[in-house]
Amino acid sequence: MKTRLLCGAAALLLTLAGAAQAGQAVTLRAETLDADGVVTLGDLFDGAGSAAEVRVAAKPGLSIVLDAGAVQQVARRAGLDWANAQGIRRIVVRSGASGGGSAAPAQRGNVDVLTYARSLSSGEIVQPEDLIWAKLAVAPADAPDDAAEIIGLEARRPLRAGSAVSARDVSAPQVIASGDLITLTYEADGIVLTVKAKAKGRATVGEAFEAENLTSRRTVLAVAVGPGQAAVGPAADLLMASPALRYAQR
Repeated sequence: MKTRLLCGAAALLLTLAGAAQAGQAVTLRAETLDADGVVTLGDLFDGAGSAAEVRVAAKPGLSIVLDAGAVQQVARRAGLDWANAQGIRRIVVRSGASGGGSAAPAQRGNVDVLTYARSLSSGEIVQPEDLIWAKLAVAPADAPDDAAEIIGLEARRPLRAGSAVSARDVSAPQVIASGDLITLTYEADGIVLTVKAKAKGRATVGEAFEAENLTSRRTVLAVAVGPGQAAVGPAADLLMASPALRYAQR
């Protein structure tokens, strides 16, 4: 009987100790960095204590995007309590020294920043599923406020998953190249006329370029509306005058 009581008391002490550990509050670092390719709880949280070396994920590249809910579960299993009062959904971990101990107090805090959900090759067109909002310590000076500003544009260079989106990362995709055989469309007052032409310059959607009418051999000013397609006349004038219409053509 005495042995059973001692065992029960020991189990109770272990349970209470575990509960106390589970209540150890931690806060997300203002800047989540990793220097060795292995993301640990110490890289992510201030006050991780003895759980600082608990592995969360491997980081094969310059950055990695972690699901905040999954990180919270790992922290709880290690005896840490991250309240996530800000409702953070994604945590971006970049290469760099985390400092190991207590980090300096956050001066700016985590802010919502548009990031790439996957790596993109130079020349790829950014799709809606390629972008995701995440929390970062700071945002680029030219970070877009709306994903619509980036969707449909072309990557100017290779872009890594998890990195913050910058306006200089992308440009309007080229749809007309010099020498292309294209279709010119004239539309006004219900009349639609088309003619074949040869492009004499390159253009992105909504951009003006010169084209040679293959029937009359005259050079006209046209506006690209898509691959191999361009508008002339009133429709071209309207496209050049309206940024909203140019965006709709992407």
